[in-house]
Amino acid sequence: QVQLVESGGGLVQPGGSLRLSCVASGSIFSINAMGWYRQAPGKQRELVATITPGRSTKYADSVKGRFTISRDNAKNTVYLQMNSLKPEDTAVYYCNADIRDWYDPRYNTYWGQGTQVTVSS
Repeated sequence: QVQLVESGGGLVQPGGSLRLSCVASGSIFSINAMGWYRQAPGKQRELVATITPGRSTKYADSVKGRFTISRDNAKNTVYLQMNSLKPEDTAVYYCNADIRDWYDPRYNTYWGQGTQVTVSS
């Protein structure tokens, strides 16, 4: 069984910063791409950022220059450093990862349970 668990969400004022973490655990053989998505009330889930095992990154235009995705392959962990936060960044943030476990040669996509980020004064 593979699990993704996020942490680090909360309430922050506009212009502030937060750092999200997501740890993958279980019978993991290898992890391919990892990423962060978000879903605001009444909106569809959208891509925030992704990172490959070689640390190539991609960002949504709305967060470029403010958010930084990184990963620690030894710890099966992906991070999202969020700076200069805006009210429109308010959403539930989900991590995901393409993971191969010890029992299945295919990569499957797993999701965390989500962590709330609220940007408000």
